[in-house]
Amino acid sequence: MEALGGGLGGLWNSNHLFRKRPKKPESKSKSKSSDSAAATGRAGYRFPLKQAVTAGSLALAGDTIAQLRERWTKREPLNTDSNALTKDVMWTLLSDHDWIRALRMTSYGFLFYGPGSYAWYQYLDYALPKQTMGNLILKIVLNQIVLGPTVIAVVFAWNNLWQGKLSQLPEKYQKDALPTLLFGFRFWIPVSALNFGVVPLQARVAFMCLGSIFWNFYLSSTMSK
Repeated sequence: MEALGGGLGGLWNSNHLFRKRPKKPESKSKSKSSDSAAATGRAGYRFPLKQAVTAGSLALAGDTIAQLRERWTKREPLNTDSNALTKDVMWTLLSDHDWIRALRMTSYGFLFYGPGSYAWYQYLDYALPKQTMGNLILKIVLNQIVLGPTVIAVVFAWNNLWQGKLSQLPEKYQKDALPTLLFGFRFWIPVSALNFGVVPLQARVAFMCLGSIFWNFYLSSTMSK
């Protein structure tokens, strides 16, 4: 838009019709304001790459920790010899990593959670701009009854789509959606209170993704059933 605005400004300055009218600079100023407003409006519709990369990276980190934990709990008894113990630990940590599962979680964070939650938090701040206790409570409630179920619905669907089990999705929802949602309430309500009450807008997606590292311990195991 800067290049476009500069081009229009040069054209207007070379036009004698505009130079003869003293009020034209006001029109030019209005046009620049319009260009600036248009640029601002268009910028609001850009894909939030930073938030998407943040969410994808932290989703990958959370899933990696979840997989390591699962393999560690299923490991055979370790050798007591120190050298053998080191090898056993490294083998347990590095072997049989499910990269498809990791890619599922990473793509979910990048494509859905990062951009979606960023847009959601922007909307909440637009609709409830005042930092009052009432607005804080309302944001937390809306976060749980709107964003929470949406996240569970999308991540379950994304997981089943990757596994080619879309036909089993209704059964998955019936079996695991409500317990997951209720567990999420106990975890995310305190986190959301901190998120809306303390964390600035530009850092909220990252903060919630950091919380999701712990959440992935539960969510990944639920999706793997």
